[in-house]
Amino acid sequence: MLFRTLTKARFRDLVERFISEHEVIGPRRVCVDREGTPVHQLLPVSRFEDLELDYEYAEFSAKTYFLPYEEQLSSFELGEWDWSQKIRYRVQPRAIIGLRACDINALVRLDKVFARNLFPSPYYLARRKNTFIVGLDHDPCDGGFCRSVDSDTVSHGFDLFLTDLGDRYFAAINSDRAFSALRQVGAQEITDEDTNDYLAARQKIGDGFGPEVNVHNLANLLDIEFDSPVWQRWGDKCMSCGTCAMVCPTCYCYGVHEEVGMDFCSATKTKKLHSCNLLDFAEVAGGHNFRPDRQTRLKYRYYHQHRGFVEAHESALCVGCNRCGRACLAGINPREIIADLQEEGPPVGPGLEARAATGEETP
Repeated sequence: MLFRTLTKARFRDLVERFISEHEVIGPRRVCVDREGTPVHQLLPVSRFEDLELDYEYAEFSAKTYFLPYEEQLSSFELGEWDWSQKIRYRVQPRAIIGLRACDINALVRLDKVFARNLFPSPYYLARRKNTFIVGLDHDPCDGGFCRSVDSDTVSHGFDLFLTDLGDRYFAAINSDRAFSALRQVGAQEITDEDTNDYLAARQKIGDGFGPEVNVHNLANLLDIEFDSPVWQRWGDKCMSCGTCAMVCPTCYCYGVHEEVGMDFCSATKTKKLHSCNLLDFAEVAGGHNFRPDRQTRLKYRYYHQHRGFVEAHESALCVGCNRCGRACLAGINPREIIADLQEEGPPVGPGLEARAATGEETP
């Protein structure tokens, strides 16, 4: 991997070049929550000032731009004796600016399923190969545990990754197109001072992480605790709404629907993201449901994230962003569930300090 430094003025020039030539996605403030905290989403930008690169986290991950909630896989024209099929792939270049390490790691996980599997998805590959990824280091976010699942740093899956050194960026270059782009805006060779400042910045980020989540031997623990009452306690809280899967940067379960026009002259095949927490997820023809209980569906979601995916791809699917924990209306979050399984006493997480102070037990 090559390294360069880039002044912030030249970084602005780089982004403005992207904006003038391609679609650009980046963090934008959309509102504030009831506590006055800014809420950010990854949205199209038309000028550099639209970007807020010091954001804590985005409500939705970059998955939205690679695995849209709904996409038409193909359409058909049906004749009396023959038929024709139309398939379209995304070919328009795009740049996503300011992705965090955990979100890039999430794309690396999705690559294992949709790009490097036995049957890669041409729809995913078309979007992935035509997207220029610019990552950006940041201080740890509240409630996240990316360091616990080795997602706080990233070594591949991006084109350019930046670390803020105050008046300049330390840039890691991971593709030919990133090298060419930086050469056009005048990036500089790194010096010993740049290296020392980078190491100091990374040390500061590392020191900012709070208590980690104990995921040691978690895959085996999930097997051991397969019938644990922990799942009943947390399953009773679950509303089976599927919000966790929608905001998760790595959940990728989907269903395919085929519709034929009433005139029998046309048809479409459409893919929609699904959630293993929804009631009908494991329902089959005849009405039998293999996972009728909320606790079973919740358990299998964690089982897939931390057990099944590990067996298939040698890494956990979860990247520790805690979007599911923030979005869950029932207060279910992975920190507490994993701690409950580990039986390590009261876990540490948002809202738990007040619970401990009143003597209230963890659910």
